[in-house]
Amino acid sequence: MEGCVFCKIVKGELPCFKIYEDEQVLGFLDINPVSYGHSLVIPKTHRENIWEITEGELEGVIRAAKRVATAIKKAINPSGVAFLQLNGRGVNQVVLHYHIHVIPRRDQDPALPMVEWELRKGDPEALKTLSEEIKKAF
Repeated sequence: MEGCVFCKIVKGELPCFKIYEDEQVLGFLDINPVSYGHSLVIPKTHRENIWEITEGELEGVIRAAKRVATAIKKAINPSGVAFLQLNGRGVNQVVLHYHIHVIPRRDQDPALPMVEWELRKGDPEALKTLSEEIKKAF
């Protein structure tokens, strides 16, 4: 897609610190890392979000993300890893090309705000109604 930073990286028009590649997927280090080893895994075909990516492409991306996480584990031995995937401006998806963040966490790293939230008890009636609405949508 014209103007897409990730498409330019796939085409070789912009540089990246490549760590993984196959025919469908590219993995590279994030240039604005949240943590040491923060990587991105993207489909080579432009797909904006979860609603546009095909199931086959999604399978390729998640397989590659696991491989990237495994290599990161061997390389830097994090105490954990977060997979983060955002869809749309409403959740701060900055680059509108589907991607998974692979974010390693070491014990000395600061907490990841996106993995800590306050637990609030849900309203059972509202949850029941919502579950029925979602099931109907299938």
